[in-house]
Amino acid sequence: MLTFIGLGLFDEYDISLKGLEAVREADLVYAEFYTSCLMGTNPEKMEKLYGKKVHLLSREDVEQQPDWLDEAKDKNVAFLTGGDTMVSTTHVDLRLRAEKLGIETRLVHGASIASAVSGLTGLQNYRFGKSASIPYPYESRRGARIISETPYDTIKQNSELGLHTLIFLDIDKDKGYMTVNLALELLLEVENRRGERVMNRAVAVGIARAGSEKPVVKADYAENLKDFDFGKPLHILVVPGKLHFLEAEALVKLAAGPGEIMEEME
Repeated sequence: MLTFIGLGLFDEYDISLKGLEAVREADLVYAEFYTSCLMGTNPEKMEKLYGKKVHLLSREDVEQQPDWLDEAKDKNVAFLTGGDTMVSTTHVDLRLRAEKLGIETRLVHGASIASAVSGLTGLQNYRFGKSASIPYPYESRRGARIISETPYDTIKQNSELGLHTLIFLDIDKDKGYMTVNLALELLLEVENRRGERVMNRAVAVGIARAGSEKPVVKADYAENLKDFDFGKPLHILVVPGKLHFLEAEALVKLAAGPGEIMEEME
């Protein structure tokens, strides 16, 4: 049996009672934190609460050589992830691999940032379009700085439909956790290069440390928000599309957005 368990958003206490019970019943416990990371805890704290040794897996262990899956053929194995257990396609692929090996799988869901952003910002969840991820820039073989334009195109497409865009920010083992500030700078750089006006005067919402006791939620025009200090990671970004008047009010009152957002609704 292989049980996928979502740990929630911030620390070891975000796990559900069902998830905690599944961990304590497991013979082996594995975890990966490269797709998402619980910034309010560490493996030692998790092991103290769970009463189990937590074996950390690398990206290669999960995506390329998941030899540890064989353990689940005759043992009860728990696989822990941040957020909800099946938000990442990596985890769906791992589940399919297990099924092909004849391993029974089970899911224990956890709180996800995909739903938490609606509660934190007041933006209605059914008004979100396709999400996007912003990777760190990289250098071409000729030394040119390459910025992915795909996230910008996703925002543009959603905006044309009046939909909000949830933007995941890169986690890199060498470069660290991308900030809202860098993400906005990259989007504005793409816009300036292309001479378009998608982000110009667009409202953006940055969120830091969702799930903690004091998360930061700040709305402002993108050009201004890129200079706001969000503090420690994890960060995530939302670019709203057409706002319902309740959403506009929420961004002003719940996310300290500029009053002009409400005035534009009148």
